[in-house]
Parts: sequence; C-alpha cells; structure tokens
Amino acid sequence: MEICTVGGFNEVGKNMVAVKTGEDVFIFDAGLYIPGIVELQEENLVEYAHRFQKRGAKPQQYSEKKLRDFGAIPDDTVLDELGWSKKVVAIFISHAHLDHLGGISYIAHRYPQATIYGTAFTIKLLETIIEDEKIKLKNKIKVVEANSTHTIIGKSGSYNVDFIHTTHSTIHCVFPALHTKEGIFFYALDLKFDNFPTFGAPPNYAKMRELGRKGVKIALIDALYSGTEAKPGGERVAQHLMEEAFSKVHEKNSAFFVTTFSSHIERLMNIVKLAKKTKREIVFLGRSLAKNVEAASKVNAWPFKDIKLLKYARQRESFFKTLEKNRGRYFIVCTGHQAEENSVLDRIVKGSLPFKFRAGDNLIFSSSVIPVPINIVAREKMDSKLRKIGVKIQTNVHVHGHGSREDMRELIAMVKPKHIIPAHGSLQQTTPLAELAGELGYKVGREVHIMQDGQKLRL
Repeated sequence: MEICTVGGFNEVGKNMVAVKTGEDVFIFDAGLYIPGIVELQEENLVEYAHRFQKRGAKPQQYSEKKLRDFGAIPDDTVLDELGWSKKVVAIFISHAHLDHLGGISYIAHRYPQATIYGTAFTIKLLETIIEDEKIKLKNKIKVVEANSTHTIIGKSGSYNVDFIHTTHSTIHCVFPALHTKEGIFFYALDLKFDNFPTFGAPPNYAKMRELGRKGVKIALIDALYSGTEAKPGGERVAQHLMEEAFSKVHEKNSAFFVTTFSSHIERLMNIVKLAKKTKREIVFLGRSLAKNVEAASKVNAWPFKDIKLLKYARQRESFFKTLEKNRGRYFIVCTGHQAEENSVLDRIVKGSLPFKFRAGDNLIFSSSVIPVPINIVAREKMDSKLRKIGVKIQTNVHVHGHGSREDMRELIAMVKPKHIIPAHGSLQQTTPLAELAGELGYKVGREVHIMQDGQKLRL
C-alpha cells in the first residue's frame, strides 16, 4: 500500500490524500486552503463570496490556474509525476466543509474515470458549487448513506468501502474506511466525538471497534487540536451557551443579530429554535447561508419552512431599509463572523448598506476566530468599531468542531491501527499527535509517520 499526502500536511486546509493498492488509486477529499482564497481577494483577482453588482449580473468565477498559483487547491500534479492519475478509481468526500470539499470541482476533471462518493448533504453542496461556478464534470457522482458499505471494482480487484457515521460541525459526516488485500486504510478527518448531538446519532463506535478487530493497517487522523487535553464540548453545550447569550438581550426595540458558520446546520437549527421564542421574524442574510440551508432542505435535513432566505444584493438592500425602521421586528442570522470582506456584517460596518448599527443593538458571534492573521486583524477592527458605536457584542458563543487529545486517544484505542499518519496541519499540529501515539506504544518513524505535502509513503 502506498500513500501520497497531497495536501493538508504543511498547512491547515486543502486536505487531500491518495492511496494506491495494486493498480488502483483512491482519493480522499480535495479541499480549499482558505488563506489562499483570501490572498486572491486581496489581489482583486476573484471573489470568495459572489457579488451581484446589479440585478442579473453574473458572479465572478475562480480560475483553476490562479487557484493553483496561489496555493489555494492541492497540488495534485504530484499524482501525474507518480503515474497515478489515470489509475484513480474513486474520490471519497468525508464531509461538506470547503477545506475538504472545495477543491473537488477544480481537480475532478483530471480524473474523469473516477466516481465521486459522498453523503446526501455533502453531494448536494458539491452540486450547488458546480452549478454556481458553471463547471461541467464527467465524473459519476454517487450518494451514499452513513453506515453503509459499497463495493468498488478496480483493475486489481474489488474493494469494500465503509462510510462510518461520525459527528462534526456540519451534518452527514463520515469516516471512509477502504478495505484492501494489504489491510484497511482508515480516514479520520475531521475528528470530534459528540455523544449527545442535538441532530442525528452519535458516532458509530461499534463499527470502529469492529474494524479494530479486523485489523486496520493505516489510520490517518485529524491532529488539529492534538496539543489540547480539554474536550471542547458537544453541541448541547453550545446550545446552553446560546440560551445564556439570548437571555442577556432585553431591549425589545433593538436590532438582534447572530452570525455563525454557514455550514453548521445543527447550530443554525438550534439558533432558529431559540429565535422563535423571541417572537421576531427570522431572516437569513448571505449567499453562503442560503446555499447551505437550501442544500440541507433539499435532502430533508432542514425542518423549518418559515425562514426568509435573502441571498441577492437587491433583496438584502430592500430588507435593510425595512429593518432600519422596524429594528425590533426581526431576528437576523447573517454572514461575517470572521469579518470577511463583503460579508453582510462587513458591509454594514463599512456603511455600504441602508442600515446602521446603533447603541443598544445586539450581535452574537456563535463562532471562534479562525487563527490566521488576516481573520484576527479583521475581527479586531470590526469589534472595535462596533463597541465604539455601543453595540452589545457577545463573542465565542461556540464550541469548536475538532476533537481534543482525548478523542484521538479513544479513536486509536478503538481502531488499533498498525500505523498512524497525523493530518490536518503543519508540524505544529501534527507533532503532538505523534507524541500521544508514542505514549501509547507507537514508535515515531517506524509506526508513526510525520508527512509533508507531496510525499509518498510505502507500507
């Protein structure tokens, strides 16, 4: 078995791994590197969020070449150099986050013979992206159910692939497990164990233990928070934090805004449940919010039919004129928790919308700041401006979606891999997982393999 760690091993993002067994190659994820996209914004080459300058205007699109030039998608040309590209049989997508899914629409055309596999929400979001970007792929796309097993026929034989249900900060997440003659390759990105989710089932621990008994040869494990012992808490914790934050909002005639990750469908559902108690009309503002909620609705994972989704500029501007005069009537969920350029919050703060925050208005950030310099600086500037106005800000009303060291310890105990590859970050993130594996009896360099982008490992 040979593994090529294509992307996500020098940085947090653009996750992609290829596994070769016999004459068959399997790709796991192909994501975007978000800071790379931000750099493109700064150069005014493309826009991360589509803009509609006027009604009917077409959104600007990415260029694959520019994305590659800026390092925003995995450098999968390494598979050409290895002679693997024409041997790719299947592409497995673990979940619907852009750092795992976002590169698919730009690289899948290089593997037209490969079928793309993913769960319902994941595939629906991929299809939405492909449609929006007007990209045509020749690949077959197959929707799989969590906890299902599929047989894939390759040149060197047939392979069973388990799609094992797990929990994370979006819905319909799975750990793909590829069964080969050399053993099982277990792909555990992203990792967070929530035993009491507010949507869906807990992780399928029974299946993970079963694989451990059968014999996992290699486990590729999310190491992002491997240096953190404290468990981040499940979504019920976030729900209680949100209830507490809502209880601090008393002014009936003030504006009430919440912002969170657009793909965090479970969080959005809990926000709506609480918002309904305020008796305000609930409005979602922002293209990415609408895109994710519409995708969830199409796969019957969004129960609310009475939420207004406003994604186009003309709709938003018309609404904001109404909101300016009726601040206490509406509850607004919007984009902009990272102070992203051209997000709804960014445009309000910069004064480019017909609405202005006033002293006493309320804004809850149900998110943490993604720790890259551009986000940290942008949020500091935004928060400072809002506080000077007198907006009542509540930040970090959130639990993050990656498990701690304890979750990794549990996973290793269940699947009992012979070899471990720490993933999802640079040496800063992957080294603590290697140290944890050492505590559990694994030897670094022999059974624990610290990898870089574009490297190949043969086991």
